[in-house]
Amino acid sequence: EEDIALVSKAYEFSKKAHEGQKRFSGEEYFVHLTETAKILAEYGMGATTIAAGLLHDTLEDTSVKDEELEKEFNSEIVFLVEGVTKLGKLRYRGSDRHNESLRKLFVAMSEDIRVLMIKLADRLHNMRTLSHIPLEKRKRIATETLEIYAPIAYRLGIRKLSRELEDLSFPFVHQKEYAGLKVLLKQKYEENVESLEKFLKSLKKALAKEGLIDVRTEYRVKGLWSLFKKMQTKKKDIEQVFDVLAARIVVKTNEDCYRVLGIVHGSWRPLPGKIKDYIAFPKPNGYQGLHTTVFTGHGNLVEVQI
Repeated sequence: EEDIALVSKAYEFSKKAHEGQKRFSGEEYFVHLTETAKILAEYGMGATTIAAGLLHDTLEDTSVKDEELEKEFNSEIVFLVEGVTKLGKLRYRGSDRHNESLRKLFVAMSEDIRVLMIKLADRLHNMRTLSHIPLEKRKRIATETLEIYAPIAYRLGIRKLSRELEDLSFPFVHQKEYAGLKVLLKQKYEENVESLEKFLKSLKKALAKEGLIDVRTEYRVKGLWSLFKKMQTKKKDIEQVFDVLAARIVVKTNEDCYRVLGIVHGSWRPLPGKIKDYIAFPKPNGYQGLHTTVFTGHGNLVEVQI
């Protein structure tokens, strides 16, 4: 009840403070704040962070002063809102040399992970509505998102968020490549989804036979930006990228991961050189898992992520 009261109060306060303000799209500016707060709620943030999300532009864009904000709410919310306001003053220069230092500066200046989360949620909603921004600004904002915001979300281990930021930015940065790749990915998906679903059924049977029942299986489609980067860095075409569609198996323990790998290799022949152990050697963002690519018959290959 306290949480609901705090968020409701922040909602009403923000609505009043931003009254009459409009976005480029013509809608009320307040809509942006509610959408930012909604993203924070979807990512499981607490009431204080959600309230600060609703209020994150009050100090910068309205006549509200921090004393008033502290009187109405508390010093913790003022600290979060001030943190977001400070981050808003950091300028992106658009050169690779400065990107890494700017990312580090973002993390250091935010002082609190919640400040970064609000800034990322704010940017995500801005990217969802980027087509309303004047044309000349779109590419700069999308490039900044790809080079600063998405990598920060990735390093925090919030892959879902970084992936959405990447895929929303891609069409504004490389319009032609995006359009072509979108068609190719759709085609690849339609060609492979049926055989992948069959493979997952057989896999579940093989695991159950060995007593592994507490298992979640799914498949994921590679993000467009991620696919574009892989094709660029590895100088490959889409036919040589084996994880466009990948089978994903989620188990309870590390030991179970290795057991599953043994069962997979016992039933399907692995492609040499394609076995990666991210449990022993986690990725920089903390991701852990085992990856292997196996032949499923009929000349098909599938990447399995455990």
